[in-house]
Amino acid sequence: MNREDFAMLKGDIIYFDNGATTLKPRVLSESTSAYYNEYSANAHRGDYDISLKVDELYEGTRLKVRDFIHAASTEEIVFTAGTTDSMNKIIFGFFGNILHKGDEVLITKSEHASNVLPWFELADSLGIVVKYIELDDNKKVTLENVKKAFTPNTKVISIAQITNVVGDIRPIQEINTFAHSKGIYVLIDGAQSVPHIEVDVQAMDIDFLAFSAHKMYGPTGVGVLYGKKELLEQMRPIEFGGGMNASFSSDGVRIYDDLPQRLESGTPNIAGVIGFGSVLDYLQTVGIQQICAQEQKLHTYAITALKTVPNIILYNEFSESGIIAMNIKDVFAQDLAIYLNKYNICVRAGNHCAKILKDELGIKNTCRISFAMYNTKEEIDRLVEVLSNPKLKEEIL
Repeated sequence: MNREDFAMLKGDIIYFDNGATTLKPRVLSESTSAYYNEYSANAHRGDYDISLKVDELYEGTRLKVRDFIHAASTEEIVFTAGTTDSMNKIIFGFFGNILHKGDEVLITKSEHASNVLPWFELADSLGIVVKYIELDDNKKVTLENVKKAFTPNTKVISIAQITNVVGDIRPIQEINTFAHSKGIYVLIDGAQSVPHIEVDVQAMDIDFLAFSAHKMYGPTGVGVLYGKKELLEQMRPIEFGGGMNASFSSDGVRIYDDLPQRLESGTPNIAGVIGFGSVLDYLQTVGIQQICAQEQKLHTYAITALKTVPNIILYNEFSESGIIAMNIKDVFAQDLAIYLNKYNICVRAGNHCAKILKDELGIKNTCRISFAMYNTKEEIDRLVEVLSNPKLKEEIL
């Protein structure tokens, strides 16, 4: 699907590491190059033509993000450096100012480090309590288990919509309905969901959402922080400087800008944001529903095909997304990834920044296959062929 738009696919490469970052369509390099070569001015600084053009394109991307996730206003769209940056801004800038000793935050053991470590920091500094929602036998989150983990002290649920190893799609709308009925805030890590399935923040009643451009065919160094306007108004910036203040004086009196600029200090990744805008146009043309359907077909096909591989271990056979965690019995995950690299097959090996997931899987390192729209059944067939090599262990050793 749309393989001709990705220059890297002209080579002899099979790229199955899309959960880490996706390949980039030509429109990204073209739009980024145009910024650097034709109108490379700063944003929100100048009163001359090329600077005004930058402002128009930069803010145009904010409009496109608003429409892509169905937000109510551009004031709810904050540009950041990535999902990690967005999560930290939300956790320290909002929750760090409203939580108190003994308040409980619910996460899971399949969360990415960006949704674990900041909470551990708040536990140390504020005395909050981090608790875990139990996963079911297929390592999924269910509304029933969310309710079981709830106590009167629960103030926040912070989970990924799709996890980056197990790949389960959580029932976010149902979780939000329950959480809001109890006065609980919900923070959603959307790094693995926004690029692959349709996300409607209003229909799902999402409080906060964080995601990255580079996982959705866009540039590195650009992320999005979405929050309901009334919540963002309460958020304290964790970075201060140029671009986020209206005025300040020598006596310490200062007035900060309105949203979203208040939360965007300093010179942003202008080229990246403009490039991201061109990618959002591209994705709207392709269609997120078409992308989702393609990846689900690939997942179904891959699970069936991989089950024919001798000694394979599948850790998330029943997950719905395009993420598959696997190992070959008695083969170290990194060794398997290096072996696949000999055949120009790119997969991720390791703990995937989900270091406490080992408590659930019973193993620390896995190989992860993650699909994007440009992957094919033929590539999966080649993967299965290479993994089925009767001399696999001999070649690795």
